[in-house]
Amino acid sequence: MSGRYVLRRLGRCVFVLFGVTLLAFVVSRLKGDPVLLMVQPGATAADIEAMRRSLGLDGPLWLQFARFVGGALRGNLGMSIWQGQNVTSLLLERVPFTLRLSSLAILVVVAAGIPAGIVAARSRGGAWDQAIVAGAVAGQALPTFWVGLMLIYLFAVDWRLLPSFGAGDWRHLVMPVATLSLFSLARVTRLVRSSMLEVLGQDYIRTARAKGLATRRLLFRHALRNSLLPIVTLVGLEYGVALGGSVITETIFALPGVGGLAVQAIFNRDFPLIQAVVLFTAAVFVVVNFLVDMVYLAIDPRVQYT
Repeated sequence: MSGRYVLRRLGRCVFVLFGVTLLAFVVSRLKGDPVLLMVQPGATAADIEAMRRSLGLDGPLWLQFARFVGGALRGNLGMSIWQGQNVTSLLLERVPFTLRLSSLAILVVVAAGIPAGIVAARSRGGAWDQAIVAGAVAGQALPTFWVGLMLIYLFAVDWRLLPSFGAGDWRHLVMPVATLSLFSLARVTRLVRSSMLEVLGQDYIRTARAKGLATRRLLFRHALRNSLLPIVTLVGLEYGVALGGSVITETIFALPGVGGLAVQAIFNRDFPLIQAVVLFTAAVFVVVNFLVDMVYLAIDPRVQYT
């Protein structure tokens, strides 16, 4: 892997982040003028203009965008219109919880999805295969918000086993992690199954089986390793999906993460906060995908970058 490739990938990452920031800036303005939500009834045009000027919303859009980008490059994402606090500080308070929630969800996806896909592929057409595939299809079909509400009803309201909202000990994370991981778990399970079936049908696998190679070694040393490229790609993408899905999950369970902050920002038309949340999510997504490209070399030495 050459340094030229790394620089080219980093350049693409910067381009993507700039594009996402511009899109978030434009789309957030379509929500309307936040000043109209903040002024008192009966405020004059002069009062509205004065408040708009105090919030930095009086200049042309290109100037407002340039100010935001310039501040972001210095680590300053501006001031929250609604809360009157530094946006960077607000994000730093919420980011650790969202990253922990998303990371736990992906760990569950990897720990359960890969073994389930291997078992389904090994017993193709059997009872285990049919049960796992049916569960995976159901997991992809069920809406995230519905899963969260059903878990609350069963485990918090009916059985009273787990708390229904808030962040405290590990018990507060069980239902949110289950809700957030279900869809990605179903996708990873199905991909592992299909990838394993494709590899298990190759000639070298049949030759190794004919030579009496142990089934465990055949599955994990040869079949799984040669199936990892699409699996690693999907897991990286699902981490970004988990970050995006945290908006729904954190809202349902009243969790103090970035998702809840994003919902408040959208309802209040808090432009700097909306832009900061989108930029953070995009940055994590871009970094994860960059790391996935780097992992490719460790998995498959045949992959060469120029």
